[in-house]
Amino acid sequence: MLERLPGSASTEFGVPAEVTERDTRPLAAAEGKRLASLTQAAWAVYDRILAGTPAALRKGPRGGGRDREKMADHVRDAEGAYVRKLGLRLAPPDRHDYRAVAEFRAKIADVLQRPSRGAPLAEKGWPQRYAARRIAWHALDHAWEMQDRSEASKS
Repeated sequence: MLERLPGSASTEFGVPAEVTERDTRPLAAAEGKRLASLTQAAWAVYDRILAGTPAALRKGPRGGGRDREKMADHVRDAEGAYVRKLGLRLAPPDRHDYRAVAEFRAKIADVLQRPSRGAPLAEKGWPQRYAARRIAWHALDHAWEMQDRSEASKS
């Protein structure tokens, strides 16, 4: 199914910023499990790349850009905001507490995989399909940025 949506400033950065009509259709258990699994796979890629990324990253053409720790904090903080869009009230865990991170993500995955009518799960929230796409995109976007800006990637 193809849908066309108007772009925005976010579109220029590749952000999947809009909920599509398909995102709001009923979500069966099997598709919910697939969404959760794909999101968990994106986190696994992100975690692997984060672990292998040097602390200092090459700066952008105008000298800007976050180093690894600032970028990792940003991803964690964004996930702390995303959970509210799923109707969860969770504080983002300390990034270095791997057990707490796993528990936090497991709660997100649990919500993503629940069968639903397809409606947002909270007021001003997101439907599960959109949430999974946005969470996975954000983790992978920053994983790829870390790879791209690592000095070793340009050798």
